[in-house]
Amino acid sequence: MVRTHGVIQAYGSLVAAAAMLAASAAWVIAGIGHVWSHPVVGWLPLPVVALLAARACWTAARRGDLDQATRRFWRHLGLASVLLALGTIANAVDATGGAEPSQKVGPFTLAGYLSVLGTVLFALLRLPSWQRSRSDWIRFGIDAFVVLITVSAVLWHFILRDHRGWVGQTGNAGAMLSISLVAFVSMATFVKVAFAGAGRLDRRALRILAGGAAVSAGFGSLTPLLVARPYLSTSLVSVPIAALAIHLAATSQLRAADGPAEKPRKRRISIVPFLAVAGADGLLLATSTNQPGEVRAMEAVAVALTGLVIVRQIIALRDNQRLLTTVDAQLRELHRYQDRLTHQATHDALTDAGNRILFEEYTRRLLAEDRRFRVALLDLDDFKLVNDRLGHHVGDRLITATSTRLAATVGDHGTVVRLGGDEFALVLTDAHDVEPLLAGVVAAVQQPADLDGTVVTPGVSMGVTDSRPGDDPAELLRRADVAMYAAKGSGGRHWQWFDPGMDLAGAEAARLSEDLRTALRDEQLFLLYQPIVELPSGRPAGAEALLRWQHPTRGLVPPDVFIPLAERSGAIDEIGTWVLGQACRQLADWRYTHGENGPRISVNVSARQLADPGFVDTVVAILRRTGADPAGLILEVTETAVLNTEIAADQLRRLKELGLRVALDDFGTGHSSLSLLLNCPVDVLKVDKSFVSGAAAGSAGAVIVKNLIGFTTDFGIDAVAEGVETAEQAERLHAAGYRLAQGYHFGRPMSAASFAAAFTRSFVGT
Repeated sequence: MVRTHGVIQAYGSLVAAAAMLAASAAWVIAGIGHVWSHPVVGWLPLPVVALLAARACWTAARRGDLDQATRRFWRHLGLASVLLALGTIANAVDATGGAEPSQKVGPFTLAGYLSVLGTVLFALLRLPSWQRSRSDWIRFGIDAFVVLITVSAVLWHFILRDHRGWVGQTGNAGAMLSISLVAFVSMATFVKVAFAGAGRLDRRALRILAGGAAVSAGFGSLTPLLVARPYLSTSLVSVPIAALAIHLAATSQLRAADGPAEKPRKRRISIVPFLAVAGADGLLLATSTNQPGEVRAMEAVAVALTGLVIVRQIIALRDNQRLLTTVDAQLRELHRYQDRLTHQATHDALTDAGNRILFEEYTRRLLAEDRRFRVALLDLDDFKLVNDRLGHHVGDRLITATSTRLAATVGDHGTVVRLGGDEFALVLTDAHDVEPLLAGVVAAVQQPADLDGTVVTPGVSMGVTDSRPGDDPAELLRRADVAMYAAKGSGGRHWQWFDPGMDLAGAEAARLSEDLRTALRDEQLFLLYQPIVELPSGRPAGAEALLRWQHPTRGLVPPDVFIPLAERSGAIDEIGTWVLGQACRQLADWRYTHGENGPRISVNVSARQLADPGFVDTVVAILRRTGADPAGLILEVTETAVLNTEIAADQLRRLKELGLRVALDDFGTGHSSLSLLLNCPVDVLKVDKSFVSGAAAGSAGAVIVKNLIGFTTDFGIDAVAEGVETAEQAERLHAAGYRLAQGYHFGRPMSAASFAAAFTRSFVGT
């Protein structure tokens, strides 16, 4: 509000000042053809217009958002305006106070004008300048010399060379000195505006000051032309012009936007040096040839200005070359930066493999070119377990190692992209036989990886599909994903081609997986028990608890169908806990009936359960709740569950400390089975049925079965032969040294009541 009021006041006084300037100009113009009898009247507006300018300056200096240096400048300019008013009063007294009007300049007038010039120059020099380079300062110095030489030449040619006659008419050299100083201040103001900057001062205001000073000096230099008219003075016009310029500048400062002044944009070409040369050439041409000394002086001025302009242009060309070099370097850097941005947008930050964006762009281009290719989608089996048990930093290391292995194996045959998490896609463009490459990919990824001292053996499942006309990236990934889950469903750790029938199987699996979510709540799950017998008598020594699902519409769903679905969806955790609870209740019931001679119960534990840090606490809670004897409970784990879970061995040791026993299931099917006997706290080793009743049972399998019993005896471990289907197999196993066996020959999975009856009969029979 205060600022708005100040602007309104400034405009009001500005109109008055402009009117006084117009009146003074009319007075001088009319006085050229008319002799004024009262010349003092022409001097009356001068101190008034100067004081109005002072008031405008002090109003600008009170603007609160200006910095200290800018406010100080306007205070100094206001003081200069007051001194200007005093100087004009003294000048009026000198001009009209005698018997006759004159153009004499007395000492008080001269002192007043000189004090004005000194104050303005002091205010200009105290303004801060923009920060400039050495080349900027060199050009600044050259431009200053150009302006100085040009102004000096103009003053000399038009004014100062006739100084003797002028001094004789004015009574002293003060007027000449004043004109020279006015010209110098005009030059200094112009140079300040054009080259040196002015801090936070409004640049429009400074340009107004520069123009006003130049115009005022120009009119002041015309004083010798009015020597014949002593009742007139060019001060009657030059002073109001200077005061009005100050007034306009102060008003511009009041209207300027808040905040610091921005550094002005440099002009591409400065015309000042060229104008100076043109002016000097004009003076040279205007100089009479009758004055050889004057001609030589003007020639020297022209040559000097031309030389300075040449030097300045050489410096400018050099700076332009440097600027172009800098711009070229910046453009190159910009291109590199754009390349980096493009790379970051299309590549994975962790592995530097391509990402989903690159996959979509690349496959769309291949499809548009009608090129035949394959897409393979793979992920790491049970990768979540690695993150959960070892931390995400180890998981990231495994992802990075997998990406490196994929890139090395695929090579020039295709492109590797990471879609997210542990999921990768391969775009294989090589038209040759791809199956050896796929087999090599699976083998390479499944090699043991040393991650910060932790050895992890990852498994991988991969689905592969061919491109077809009309495909898009999403459809390619969908088919590869269906094939990948088909590979997982058949045991994982291999690759599978997409088949159209998989879509139906996938949809069926999705519906079945959804039904499995409610199976436990609706009591569709139940347990059967398959006997584990002593050899050669066949007497039941225990039972393995086997999970079954009675679907309300599909009937009995096989375990090899719904167990992978439960593991994939994560429902296996809740189901496994339920199975363990049911088995422990049955164990407690049988121990209550038969005492310490009651049968043991074996319960399968999934890799997810074993990787859960709270699994041991869950077992303890179930044992307490059911009252089951830990000595009668055997937990069966697979080699994969132990190898892929670093905390497995520690979990199993804690369970053994509780009195439970640990069985290693499907022994002999993995590649690290023997090493597990050294590190895993195993009580029971269950020999896989492929060595007992499979295709190799009569040859290599028989040798393995025979030698495994030696290991178990040396390690103090019980051995259970699985999959016994005939009496001949049972006899051969007993002859080899086996004392425990399991299979259809001894009994199929049965209800708890049927098993209890069979156990009671054998117990009574002994």
